[in-house]
Amino acid sequence: MSRRTYFIDEGLGEVRGGILLDGRPERLLIQRADDNPRLAWGARLRARVAHVEPALAMAFLDLGEGAEASVSFKPDARPRQGEALEVEIRTEPRQGKLATARLIGPAQGAPALLTPAPSLLDQLRHMAGEGEPVTGRIARQLADEAESEALEILHPLPGGGTIAIEPTRALTAIDVDVGERKGQEAKRVTRQANLAALAVAARVLRLKGLGGLVVFDMAGRGHDGAALMAAARAAFNPDNPGVSIGPISRFGTIELTVPRRGRPVTEILQEPSGRLSAQTLAHRLARRLEAEGVAAPGGRLSAACAPAVAEAAKPVLALLAARIGARFEVKGDPALAWDRIEVHAR
Repeated sequence: MSRRTYFIDEGLGEVRGGILLDGRPERLLIQRADDNPRLAWGARLRARVAHVEPALAMAFLDLGEGAEASVSFKPDARPRQGEALEVEIRTEPRQGKLATARLIGPAQGAPALLTPAPSLLDQLRHMAGEGEPVTGRIARQLADEAESEALEILHPLPGGGTIAIEPTRALTAIDVDVGERKGQEAKRVTRQANLAALAVAARVLRLKGLGGLVVFDMAGRGHDGAALMAAARAAFNPDNPGVSIGPISRFGTIELTVPRRGRPVTEILQEPSGRLSAQTLAHRLARRLEAEGVAAPGGRLSAACAPAVAEAAKPVLALLAARIGARFEVKGDPALAWDRIEVHAR
């Protein structure tokens, strides 16, 4: 039977929490101090209808303080422009897409946050069940490992082979590669790789925070459709309600839809170009300095990084100074690679 545990890493201006499934990272939640609470999954708000698109059966909402979302409506329940509605955030915004909301009912008054989203701890407890979270140094290590795996494209399968997970604007494509998986009967080896791929992909998709349309390109041909469907249902059951799985096609592909909720982890950690964002590197710099400060209590610390990272780190470093004292110096060095961080104690 699968076992889930959870961890929380309380950083400086950032909290990372996650779920482990049998010791492997399954989910990673990241909350930063500058996140907009009005756009967090599960937040309840009073919104104003800013614009209605009847042809799309969609209304665009003003959530206040510059936040926006969209909400779908039935033909006989079309909202009016300027009307106040109570809504709940159903999916957080992602690149090029607004947050989506669920209509609760009519309201009165200006846009406002009525009920904050569930806390990160509450979300983790809901997913993992009872038990206390892992914290401290071990939690930080687990969060770092989860981040690293979430940013990978290739993921190994138990027994050999890999899957490549590549999101696009329209869908997430998953390619199954048997690789050098060993076995005497090719068809059996391929079947085992495909079954393992479904289980690993389901976990990693949750870790990456990916949803929407997912297409598997299974290895080999002449597939056991019933076995694959049963394995897919079991693998994606934790994502219910809302999972829909289609039968394997004659081209060897399986299509399914998985509900979206939070922002993809890659969008939180990376720029649209795919490189780590200055903010992500700023938090990594602060963690390096904090760890070095603990290892060398009272010692002076120096660090160097790209100039944009040093600039982005200023708010986090102010928090660090309050925690360990202003005994560090950070310099922006244009000669350093974008993601290179150097920390020294002296």
